[in-house]
Amino acid sequence: MKRKVLALMLAGCMALGLTACGQSKNEGAGTETPAAQTPAIETEEKAVEETEIQVFIAASLNTVMTELAKQYNEKHPEVKITFNADSSGTLMTQIQEGYECDIFFSAAQKQMDQLEADGLLVEGTRANVLNNQVVVITLKDSTTKVSGLETLNKAESIALAGGSVPVGKYTRQALVNLGILPEAEDVSQITTQEVSEGLGGVEISEQDNVSKVLMAVTEGSCEVGTTYYSDTYGYEDKVVVLETVGYDKTGNVIYPIARVQNAEADEAQNKAAEDFLAFILSDEAKAVFDSYYFDTNVER
Repeated sequence: MKRKVLALMLAGCMALGLTACGQSKNEGAGTETPAAQTPAIETEEKAVEETEIQVFIAASLNTVMTELAKQYNEKHPEVKITFNADSSGTLMTQIQEGYECDIFFSAAQKQMDQLEADGLLVEGTRANVLNNQVVVITLKDSTTKVSGLETLNKAESIALAGGSVPVGKYTRQALVNLGILPEAEDVSQITTQEVSEGLGGVEISEQDNVSKVLMAVTEGSCEVGTTYYSDTYGYEDKVVVLETVGYDKTGNVIYPIARVQNAEADEAQNKAAEDFLAFILSDEAKAVFDSYYFDTNVER
């Protein structure tokens, strides 16, 4: 009888020991498997989600915006900024046709006004950023007799942007204000042929955007051209500014910016577009624009 009781007691102790060991092992397993928690920790430490934004910019902004994107990416490497640089009129048409775009930075108010009327802008995001000046340029070694807009008729050839391109429109407006061209309800509708006739039949090479005007002059295919002062940045050793045309002749050359309605954008893309726009409107960006010959003294 005693042996039976003793055997039962020993069996009970062994069972308890095994249970305790099992619990101890399980507890140890819980503390020895942090791998299950590691992915969550790594996810928290990762940078914000990578994304890409499409930024449509007037051709005259290409150089400065490339610099600004580089500076922005130093703090936000997760955001890929893809630029589409062309005339503001061409960019406006592309947006109207449904091209994916997150931000539009125009060289004139007209195109932005139209997109706003079309309901294609994100409400409350439009702002004026820059002013610019039209200049008449020629090569440094040129023997041109042209001294500015009033003597353009002395040129053998002129590079001029079309009327739908802001710099072409502003040039036409200045020629109207000088009495060289007749008054027009919409100066952008004055054809290149009419400009040539107003200048006595001088040969004019019409260009699609301001960068192509600059190229036509720097390559020597045209004697003179009208571009923006900011476009002469980096070309100081190649071109001479014959005249800086006053705002009294061209009107203000305002560059507005705004976010564009993009149905294809996800939350990360929208957030990046909002943040990049804020950067462009910052004092940090303003200093860069100033260094690239833009006038930042504008009311937003």
